[in-house]
Amino acid sequence: MELGRVVGTVVSTAKTGRLKGFKLLLINLVGPDTKPTGNHVVAVDSVGAGEGEIVIVVRGSSARQVDQLANIPTDTSVVAIVDSIELKGKIVFRKHSR
Repeated sequence: MELGRVVGTVVSTAKTGRLKGFKLLLINLVGPDTKPTGNHVVAVDSVGAGEGEIVIVVRGSSARQVDQLANIPTDTSVVAIVDSIELKGKIVFRKHSR
């Protein structure tokens, strides 16, 4: 599992039928301090994440283990929206209330 920040969406009208109805997110992978790594991935959203949120992504065969994504051709999936991160006993990230 990896941490990332949602930085945008990817729109694709021509895609495999099994991906229809799923939102594709552009994710900038981040370290545990939430600083961006500059590495980006496109992920299928399974949790309703929005722009600016810190999320947990899984890649490879794990990305296809999410219930609603089983048998869907994906290599990266968003599986959680992060509420907070504690590093070395200190809160380094806390999701703002909307």
